[in-house]
Amino acid sequence: MAVQTSAPGGPVDALAGAAPAARGFSLGRAWREFRRFPVVPLFVLVFLLIVPAIFADVLSPHDHIIGDLSRDLEPPGWVSDREKSQVVVERVKDKNPNEVSIRNAQRNLDSGVATLVDANGNGAVDVGETMIRSEPGGSWEYPFGTDKQGRDLLSRMMHGARISLAVSCLAILVGGILGTGLGMLAAFRGGFLDALVMRIVDIKLAFPSILLALTLVVAIGSGFSTVIIVIALLLWARYARVVRGEALAIRERDFIDRARVAGASNLRIMGRHIFPNVFNTVIVLATLEVGHVIILEATLSFLGAGIPRPNPAWGLMAADGREVITSSWWIFMFPCLAIVLTVLSMNLLGDWLRDRLDPKLRNV
Repeated sequence: MAVQTSAPGGPVDALAGAAPAARGFSLGRAWREFRRFPVVPLFVLVFLLIVPAIFADVLSPHDHIIGDLSRDLEPPGWVSDREKSQVVVERVKDKNPNEVSIRNAQRNLDSGVATLVDANGNGAVDVGETMIRSEPGGSWEYPFGTDKQGRDLLSRMMHGARISLAVSCLAILVGGILGTGLGMLAAFRGGFLDALVMRIVDIKLAFPSILLALTLVVAIGSGFSTVIIVIALLLWARYARVVRGEALAIRERDFIDRARVAGASNLRIMGRHIFPNVFNTVIVLATLEVGHVIILEATLSFLGAGIPRPNPAWGLMAADGREVITSSWWIFMFPCLAIVLTVLSMNLLGDWLRDRLDPKLRNV
């Protein structure tokens, strides 16, 4: 029987040499692996939340508490000088001159309650006369502008990121530990304890979060530690319900029965066998809850029941800017934009972690 061979460099050698090359580095394969990661959400979280929170004292260009009243309501650095036209000056019943539109000046003149004068209050002007008034633009000394007290908005946002990160981490840690422990205990013990924990969870979830948070803040008093306690009390029920559902399915697995036969205590079974199997779910839930916590903290601060002044919480900064939103839009816009980007990025990161950590979704 003859065996067919190929000369060196023939098709067989070519295929043999192509196999290792296919398993080597490929730019297309590296790009596909890179695209699987949530690059944009991670970039936003690192440079908008984590880095400013950790290095706020080093990166902030100005003091975040003490401002310069001579630089109040200064627009952002990229805003140039602005001119406002079609403005006249009126004197209403011997009061100080006020700038009004020509239409309002005509109405006040017709009603006999106003006389038109120039900018210095000396001579008369025509109703249809156009006066040009120039408003100075911003300075790059304050890239994001200043607030009503002349405080640098960029510095306050950096320190506000520290408050948001600290509240999120501490509240999720406390609420996660409490909810996870109660959820595993209710699922493992069952009976009256399970029914009691679940009824408390149902009662808590029946109340609106903001209403319950405001009630607790009024009862305890506002402050940084109060906000953490209140938010933790709002979060634990979600952990308890989700972990209980996971633990109920794990409790019926064969390895739990083998652990009982081997003489393992209930505490050891929950700590060594049940908790590692629900840990991925807890991590995903904690990631998704970061955005929820930031919104809760910002809402409480916006309503005056969260972080007290003069601390630069993002919600408190937005509340300060709502009074001058038509003229000084940057005071309101930048904190709200930071909240939106942070919450959106955390939700996208949580969805990605759920897809990666859930075995059912990993192979889809």
